[in-house]
Amino acid sequence: MLLPLPLLKDPMFSQGQIIFAIVFFVAFVILITFMYGKDKLLHRKNYKGVKWILVGFLAFFLLLLAIKFGLKQ
Repeated sequence: MLLPLPLLKDPMFSQGQIIFAIVFFVAFVILITFMYGKDKLLHRKNYKGVKWILVGFLAFFLLLLAIKFGLKQ
C-alpha cells in the first residue's frame, strides 16, 4: 500500500517516484559515508601538507586585497 500524500493535490512526481528518490538518497548517503571511512587513512597519507598550501593561498589573496584597497586611497 502506498503512503498518502495529502498536501500534494497535483504532484509533479508519482508516489513511487518519491519513494524511490527517498530510498536512493538514504542508500547514497550510507554508501558515501562508508567509502569515505575506508579512504580516510589513505587521504591522510597522500595529502599531508595540503593545509599549508591553503594557508599560503589565503595569505596571498588577502595580500592582493590589501594592495587593492591600499592603492584606492
